[in-house]
Amino acid sequence: MSYLAKALWYIESHYADNISLDDIAQVGGASRCHLTRAFGLATGHSVMRYVRARRLSEAARALAQGAQDILAVALEAGYGSHEAFTRAFREQFDVTPEMVRAQRHVDNLALVAAIRMDKTLSVALEAPRFEHAPALLLAGLVERYRAETSAGIPALWQRFLPHVAPASVVYGVCCNNDDAGNFDYLCASEVADFSSVPDGWTRLRIAPRRYAVFRHRGHISTIRATWHTLWNAWLPQSGLEAADAPDFERYGPQFDPASGVGGVEIWLPLKE
Repeated sequence: MSYLAKALWYIESHYADNISLDDIAQVGGASRCHLTRAFGLATGHSVMRYVRARRLSEAARALAQGAQDILAVALEAGYGSHEAFTRAFREQFDVTPEMVRAQRHVDNLALVAAIRMDKTLSVALEAPRFEHAPALLLAGLVERYRAETSAGIPALWQRFLPHVAPASVVYGVCCNNDDAGNFDYLCASEVADFSSVPDGWTRLRIAPRRYAVFRHRGHISTIRATWHTLWNAWLPQSGLEAADAPDFERYGPQFDPASGVGGVEIWLPLKE
C-alpha cells in the first residue's frame, strides 16, 4: 500500500477525530511538506481542507436523511459546539444545517466524496540525473495558491512572459508551503543580483542544494502526471527524502510557450 493510500485510509477512518497534518503524515510515512505536495498533485485537494470537507459532507448527508439533533451531528463530525459546526457548514456549503435538514436532500450542495486514487495519473519516468546546484537568484511575479486553485497558474504565466525575451530560460517555483496546503508559485527569471529588479516583482534566493532532475517531454498540460509520479512513486521507492525547500520547473530555450511543447526540467530538492 502506498503512503498516499495509507493517508487516505486514515482520513476516511478518523476524519471525525481531532486529527492533524502530523498524524496523517506519520501514518503515511512522509514528511508534512512531502505529504502536502504529493496529496495536492494526486487529488487536487489540500490535505486538511479535504478532511474538513469530508466531515461536513457526511454531516450534510445525515441531516438530509432527517437527523433531528444537530448538536449530535456536529459532535460526530468532530465539532465541539453547535455554533462552530454551523459556522463551518455555512462556509463550506453557503447554507445552514437547519436548511439542509428541512429540505431533505443535498442536490444543491457541492459534497466531497471519498477519493479513490487515479492510477491513470502515473506515467513512465526517465531516470533522473543528480546535480549539486549553486545558489540561484530569481525574480518575477508570484501568487499564492492551493491545490484547489492551482488551475490559475497559467494565467500568472500569461502576465509574466511578456516581460522576458523570447527563448529565455524561465522558472516556475513552488515554495512557502503551509499546513493548510497553500503555497507560493513564482514565475521568474534568473538574475545576477537584485539591484535592477522591477518594482512589484518578488525576489527569491534559493540556497545551494542537491537535486534530482527529471525531464518532462510531453505537452505542458500533462506535467501534473509527471509531478505526481515522481512524488508518489519514484521518491518513495528511491530511498531518498525530499528537502523542505523550493522545487521548480526549468523552461529552457527549446520550450515554446505558445504551443506548450518542447520539454521541461523538474528539479526536486533532496536532503543531503
